Formats: sequence, C-alpha cells, structure tokens
Amino acid sequence: MPLEPPFPTLDDIMLQIGEAGRRMAEIGASEGAAGNISVYAGWSLEIQPRFPQVEEIELPVVVPALAGGTVLATGSGTRLREVYDHPLENLGVLQIAPGGVHARLYTAPSRLFTRLTSELNSHLAVHNDQVAATSTNYHALVHAQPLHLTYLSHIPHYRDPVELNRRLFRWQPETIMTFPQGVAVLPFMAPGSAELMAATVTAMRHHRLVIWSKHGVMSRSDTSVKRAADLIEYLETSARYEVLNLSASEPADGLQPDEIRAIARALGMEQTIF
Repeated sequence: MPLEPPFPTLDDIMLQIGEAGRRMAEIGASEGAAGNISVYAGWSLEIQPRFPQVEEIELPVVVPALAGGTVLATGSGTRLREVYDHPLENLGVLQIAPGGVHARLYTAPSRLFTRLTSELNSHLAVHNDQVAATSTNYHALVHAQPLHLTYLSHIPHYRDPVELNRRLFRWQPETIMTFPQGVAVLPFMAPGSAELMAATVTAMRHHRLVIWSKHGVMSRSDTSVKRAADLIEYLETSARYEVLNLSASEPADGLQPDEIRAIARALGMEQTIF
C-alpha cells in the first residue's frame, strides 16, 4: 500500500537510512564498505538545499515505472555505519527522468564517492518492478552481508531453498510470522552482474528477502527502510542459532513442523513452508 501524507521529508529518509545502516554494522552485517541501501520515494522532495551539485547520468538499467520519482542510495565504497552521522558525505540522490533511461544525480560537495553503489542495477530494477506491480510510492532495499547467513550459504546443503527455510524457521516463532512465504536462495552470481539483477527481481516478486549465496542478502519493504533492516536481523538471528547448533553437533531439534503450523493457525495466517 502506498504511504499516506504527511510524507517523510528528505531529512526523514536520510535519518532512517542512517539508522538502518548503523544497525547492520552493529549486528556484524556490514564490515568496512560492505552493504548498500536505497530508498525510492514517489513524491516531491527538497533536494538541492542539501545536495547542490548536479550531473546528468545514464542509468545502468531502464526504469520507466520510477520516472518522476526520487531514489536515495549509498555511494560505492562508503561505510553504512557512517551514514547516520555523515549522510551528505555518503548518500546521493537520483531524480529519474521521463522514460527512466537517464537521471539527475544530486550530491553534496563533501561526498566521499565517485559513483553510487556497485549494486545500483539490482536496486533500481527491483524498485522498478515493485512500483510497476503494486503502484507503491515508497520502496526500500537493504543489501548486507550478515556473518552467519552468509557462512551457511557457503555450505551446499543450505543452498537448497527448501532445506534452508526448514532449518532456519525452527528456531523462533517470529520467523514464520515474519516470513510466511519463506525466503529465496539464489546460487552464487557475480556481484553487480545483469544475471544477479534479473534473478533478484524475480525472487523479490514472491519474497521479502533473498539470499545471495556466498555474498549476502537483500531485503525489501514498502513501509520503512528500518523494517527492511529488521528482516535481515530476524533471519540472521535464526542463522546464529543454526550455526550454534552445528558447532555443538546438533543436540537441539528446534520447533517441529506441527508446532510451527500451530503458530500459524493461532495467528490466522497462511504460510507455505510447513
């Protein structure tokens, strides 16, 4: 559902990106310059008072559904943990031109990057696909590299989506509540590639979080960038349980399928995993 007025201001969105980025660093999901965040807003924002420098750029993918809208994104090589205290140095703002082929890139004189995130193609393509399908006026994406989830994706057994979902969903009742349709798992694809972009767009049509095997995760929300970050934190907590259990020779069996089904029934929710 589209956000209703009063709409978040540019400063509001920057603050939420900063809070989400800081939380990703706190849970060990954004070492160094790893990870990136973007937010699409479909209403008018006051850009130039904060970001006075402007240049015309060609977008890495055509995004007609975003035409006339605005995308805030972290810069390539910037640190998510620093966005909260230094948003102007670490963020750029795209104003998408008609047709979705070009955009105006607004930055601050103090910017610490030469281009936006290297995963910009995936960010823009997923935003475009979701806006076209749902007509939402807000969409947030977070890519991070949570330690335990990424480690599990290096184990062949856990790259099977059915097996991974069943193993991770057994540790906390909140997991099935948060992901009633489960999470997607993609095989390893080169970061920033067109192949990864296309697979992510397809996966995000049915899931709110996708695991990029041997690379990290991407999550989405049409409500708040902080909620997109929450999704990563929820699943990373389950992965920590799973790694702990593996290290202890798997003495715990976790929630059983009938117990998880009982949770779903008690909440009156449909789920497709168990």
